[in-house]
Amino acid sequence: MGPGGEFDLIRRLIGPGIELPSGVLVGSGDDCTVLDGGVVISTDLVVEGIHFRRDWITLEEVGYRAASAALSDVAAMAAEPLGILLSMALDPAGAREEAIFLQRGADEASRIEGVQILGGDLSRSPGPLMLNLVAVGRADAPVLRSGTEAGDEVWVTGWLGASAAAVSLWERGGTPPPTLKEAFARPRPRLREARWLAERCGIHGLIDLSDGLAGDCGHLASAAGLAIVLEVEDLPVHPALEEALGSQEESVQRALSGGEDYELCFSVSPGALDDWVDSFQDSFGIPLTQVGWAMEGSGVHLESAGRLAPASGERGFDHFSGEEKV
Repeated sequence: MGPGGEFDLIRRLIGPGIELPSGVLVGSGDDCTVLDGGVVISTDLVVEGIHFRRDWITLEEVGYRAASAALSDVAAMAAEPLGILLSMALDPAGAREEAIFLQRGADEASRIEGVQILGGDLSRSPGPLMLNLVAVGRADAPVLRSGTEAGDEVWVTGWLGASAAAVSLWERGGTPPPTLKEAFARPRPRLREARWLAERCGIHGLIDLSDGLAGDCGHLASAAGLAIVLEVEDLPVHPALEEALGSQEESVQRALSGGEDYELCFSVSPGALDDWVDSFQDSFGIPLTQVGWAMEGSGVHLESAGRLAPASGERGFDHFSGEEKV
């Protein structure tokens, strides 16, 4: 894991020298735990007022978004999804109606990806509304964060910054255009894309973009013991951002550190994707872009106009940095 208060706390909670029990191949520190037989499991917590507001999206969209985010962790292992478990903590006054809307949205997102809600739990809560999702998948060879090698190319799927731009516009009292709201409310986990790439291109390190490109590249770099350089001019900034935000500089900032894009960021050997980019884009209708490379060193660095500088101000979202999420 990269730097930051949230991840420092996780490291403290994990503690040093924990021996994994028999049957557990990968423990804390990646997108999923990996069990014997290639089963991958991840858990994701969604809290009202931190991850969403009711005046921004409907409860169905909350459920859809939460399920997609959970399944994105399975995509980050290049695994096939098996299903999700959905738990909800609700105010008793509206629990019956709210639970139905939340589950309806989560069920829609799950079924689009070919899986079902397999179970869960219910509890009362005086507020805020909370969801916890457990996503389960399976892969013969799960791809970890730690496989990046010096000299690797770093690539991303899709467009970046749209979800964070929607949040920024809501926070200013505005209304995001439909394409940006859609990116926030109905993200797509790149499950098929991840398996397609892993089967053809020999992915070394893989992560999904939940904390922002710079922050998540920090996790990739830390896991591999390397540095990652991002080419600012090459970032696939969502085409609607500059008009919506009124600033190219802010658009780039949202793409670098906004978070919750749920696209894939991964590393491959130089030239591994040369023969596959067009085929990928034809198959999935989204761009595939090289955004940087890995080298000896540590941390994340930005290259712009021929200048290289540490990405100290673009670390992505941190739950314990003192910032509010929404």
